Amino acid sequence: MPAAPVKFAYWVPNVSGGLVTSKIEQRTDWGYDYNRELAVLAENNGFEYALSQVRYMAGYGAEYQHESTSFSLALLLATQRLKVIAAVHPGLWHPGVLAKLGATADHLSGGRFAVNVVSGWFKGEFTALGEPWLEHDERYRRSEEFIRALRQIWTEDHTELAGDFYRLRDFSLKPKPLNTPERPHPEIFQGGNSTAARAMAGRVSDWYFSNGKDFDGVTEQIADVRRSAAEVGRRAPKFGLNGFLIARDTEAEARDTLREIVAKADSEAVEGFGAAVKQAGQSTADGKGMWQDSSFEDLIQYNDGFRTGLIGTPEQIAERIVAYRGLGVDLLLLGFLHYHEEVEYFGKRVLPLVRELEARLPDAEAESDAEAAPAHA
Repeated sequence: MPAAPVKFAYWVPNVSGGLVTSKIEQRTDWGYDYNRELAVLAENNGFEYALSQVRYMAGYGAEYQHESTSFSLALLLATQRLKVIAAVHPGLWHPGVLAKLGATADHLSGGRFAVNVVSGWFKGEFTALGEPWLEHDERYRRSEEFIRALRQIWTEDHTELAGDFYRLRDFSLKPKPLNTPERPHPEIFQGGNSTAARAMAGRVSDWYFSNGKDFDGVTEQIADVRRSAAEVGRRAPKFGLNGFLIARDTEAEARDTLREIVAKADSEAVEGFGAAVKQAGQSTADGKGMWQDSSFEDLIQYNDGFRTGLIGTPEQIAERIVAYRGLGVDLLLLGFLHYHEEVEYFGKRVLPLVRELEARLPDAEAESDAEAAPAHA
């Protein structure tokens, strides 16, 4: 199947500590002024999406956090084209309340609001807020019900739902979000590496986010998600891959930067984070959960971003990005050490090479079937 040009998103640094749990210098700030400038810089350097992180309390090197939905709206109002994805937790949000917020944000931004449904890894946040911490697969069952409710509220005049987690009785939402040629409602993203996450993505999501993976890992995950979608007669969701990008003029410079990040890792924070997230991954029956096999080095970039291998010269990184595209990756979700400088470097030095390589491919002018029409539940 011919593929559309790969899209790019960036992790919004709305949480302190940067995107690596390391004591290396990071000229990245979690505040709004920095992020407003970054959002404008990103949309002018080839980024189509930004993902606002969701954390509710301090821990593992993240002492301060801006709330994701309000921060996303602020970034939407500061930009013209950027689509901003707000991460949210079922169990802490009701789908009807989020649907209302999302519809308003979508109107205010001209149809650029999206959500990322996070099933949950940080048990401490739920217990601190007095909310139950469900068993792993139950969290994904709740998320699936949450997504079905959200899409129904956004697209139908009246919503009726008698679920195991949510109940809606003749609920109506006006105004609806915008229905644009690109999508009938705000795009719904989800993450997760487990079998339950992959199956849920195939059944209900528009986009599936993976933690960092090499070529074999990506191939396996895409096959699983597509199989799940085929089982219910649904078009497969698009695939997003996490990666931490270190582009330098020479490969030696890039590798030296990675070595310094690892050498200066905040060991206590990394180990604490690892203990928390591996509990989530190891609670799956088949051992395929997120972070289940992550090494100490993997966890320094807390979504396994080093594993994607986007480290080297602009030419090396561009070739690897296009190779991922050939496997079925539709979007790269990127983190950086020094955001302002490196986002601009990416736009000037890496992105033109990516587009040049894509233009040489036999399917360069073709749009994929998945790009031509959005997925529906």
